[in-house]
Amino acid sequence: MGLVGGTDRDMSFYIGREASKLWKRFCAEATTEINLLAENWKYILGGLICQYIHGLAARGVHYFHRPGPILQDVGFYLLPELGQDRAYISETVFTTIFLSFVLWTFHPFIFKTKKIYTVLIWCRVLAFLVGCQFLRILTFYSTQLPGPNYHCREGSKLATLPPPDNILQALLIVPRGVLYGCGDLIFSSHMIFSLVFVRTYQKYGTRRFIKQCAWLAVIAQSLLIIASRKHYTVDVVVAWYTVNLVVFFIDKTLPELPDRTSALLLPVTKDSKSKEENHKLLNGNSGDPAEWRPRTQINGKIVEDGKTVHEAVINGV
Repeated sequence: MGLVGGTDRDMSFYIGREASKLWKRFCAEATTEINLLAENWKYILGGLICQYIHGLAARGVHYFHRPGPILQDVGFYLLPELGQDRAYISETVFTTIFLSFVLWTFHPFIFKTKKIYTVLIWCRVLAFLVGCQFLRILTFYSTQLPGPNYHCREGSKLATLPPPDNILQALLIVPRGVLYGCGDLIFSSHMIFSLVFVRTYQKYGTRRFIKQCAWLAVIAQSLLIIASRKHYTVDVVVAWYTVNLVVFFIDKTLPELPDRTSALLLPVTKDSKSKEENHKLLNGNSGDPAEWRPRTQINGKIVEDGKTVHEAVINGV
């Protein structure tokens, strides 16, 4: 009984100590991110406003949509139709990619190893999304195609929107309108988000296995979108090369993210306490020397799985 009681006390002490370190780490990271948000709030706000404009444009083109015969599509011939009962599968895959990426961007608040700044990574992601969505608005307003989705076909009441009764109705975006939109086809918005997220993790993530799974998930989503008849094959194909090109060129113009892996292993002395506090704020850890570890970043890329990568090219940013 005494051994059991001692084990329980040791376990409670361990849990309490780890919880305290986790809270300190969270608070330090929150302080750092709040400071970054104060400096970059205009970019975040501008990106969010552009997301609203994109949603408004997608709803606006629905007023112009006219149902008609489904166009000939090679993907429709090659991939069997899932049907309305299984159309949720593609949305499930997209939701998994979306939520997984969002959670990953907030991992510095929890994990000891700090790879990115949450605010800065979202500034970058929003820049990619805005560039792609601007091109998307131009394309689907240039030519309105008859939607292949079930609710966009002839005979459906949702295929055409009645004119808005007032300005508020025209400016209001509701979830039902997002799920049952028609006319905003070329190119796929789902593919924009998925490709931007996966490419961002490809560059700043650390787990090779997760990267491989992410790319497989995007490929599966591409096929499921066509099989669900939510888009024509051209919508998916155009998204693949357009999004990758936009992300490539915008990424070249943006400054590289700060290196969070350059913290040095310093002994704890009176002279180094101030440096320790700076490292704590920079890396978001609790200041515990046990949490210090050598980390490597070369040419703006995070080393995968702790392996050292030697590159001869110096980025110069």
